[in-house]
Amino acid sequence: MVIPQARDLVALYEEHQTGLVRMAVLLVGDEATAEDVVQDVFLRMQDKAPKLDDESKLLAYVRAAVLNGCRMTLRRRKMVWRHTEPHEPPVWSAESAALAGEDRREVMAALRRLPRRQREALVLRYYLDLSDAEVAEAMGIRPGTVRSTMVRALAALTRELGEEAR
Repeated sequence: MVIPQARDLVALYEEHQTGLVRMAVLLVGDEATAEDVVQDVFLRMQDKAPKLDDESKLLAYVRAAVLNGCRMTLRRRKMVWRHTEPHEPPVWSAESAALAGEDRREVMAALRRLPRRQREALVLRYYLDLSDAEVAEAMGIRPGTVRSTMVRALAALTRELGEEAR
């Protein structure tokens, strides 16, 4: 059993924090919540470090923890939204709106409408450029399930974007 030391966690945070936050933004829809999710993961790991068989699996562990944190955040939102009036999705900041073109916003909106598992698979595969095995490890499913989920997700995304173009 390998237990990461505080310096290992600091180095991992410094090297991968931006990418983890970006991944979380794609899943939860806003930067502030994404930053909170990533920080919560690292704080929990500082209090109770994971016991891993191999130190090289620490990044995969963190990705899976961020993914689970995003799922938990979205579940909480869903519960709140059930009991409140519907509202518009989070507004992009002026800086983000200036950088992101209309096509990107359409893709992001279509991505948010996909089922959770499909959205997660697309983000992990195409945003983080993870292999099927790495996506499977992060999501806790088999590589074959990743491939079939990706096919369904891409078909659904194509349908979503095709309907918007009309």
